[in-house]
Amino acid sequence: MKSLSHPTLLSAGKSKITILSKPTSIRSESYRTLRINIEFLAVDREMKTIVVTSSMRGEGKTATTLNLAIAYAQAGKKVLLIDADLRKPGVHLMFEGDNSCGLTNFLANQSTVSEAIQNTDIPNLFIITSGPIPPNPSELLNSQRIDTLLDEIKSDYDVVIIDTPPILGFIEAKMLAAKSSGVLLVLEHGMVKRTVAKRVKDELSSVKANLLGIVMNKMNKKGMAIYHR
Repeated sequence: MKSLSHPTLLSAGKSKITILSKPTSIRSESYRTLRINIEFLAVDREMKTIVVTSSMRGEGKTATTLNLAIAYAQAGKKVLLIDADLRKPGVHLMFEGDNSCGLTNFLANQSTVSEAIQNTDIPNLFIITSGPIPPNPSELLNSQRIDTLLDEIKSDYDVVIIDTPPILGFIEAKMLAAKSSGVLLVLEHGMVKRTVAKRVKDELSSVKANLLGIVMNKMNKKGMAIYHR
């Protein structure tokens, strides 16, 4: 494994991140359970790259992505979290850091992989923020550069977790899902109709994505439910 140096340090806004602000809560334990369940699924298949998406905005996709990444990091895994939601990125908002250099810079040949990766004050967690929002997110993510990125980082991290835009209406989630080891679908309980959920599943099936399961968010004030395929 190569040794990478990331001098930039992102400080987590701990009050915004459940698994840090309320580590003993039922919700935080749900994120740890989610990690364990994914690792159980990985017995026969390596879960190196995990895409997290949702059907629409506001279902808790980014919060799930971030808390899951931290759950892996706290378990001793070296984790790279990539914010690939180039339309409405949110990962950098959870950290006190600079978003001027990130994924879009690398995809546009304006930076190297190591320049795009930032260190955090959470042990074992590294992040590639979105970078400046581009006018052509789908074109950037459909380029050879994203394959180059995934190839370069796969030997340096135990797990790569990618936050994407919602799958309905945007093609980027499907493109990245097709390149991943597995996909987690985040849905808000009571808000998504059965027909919409089926449409989302069909969209993932169309690119032969490996749907790991569904995370039902906002079921109550205490936690969330995890349903497996």
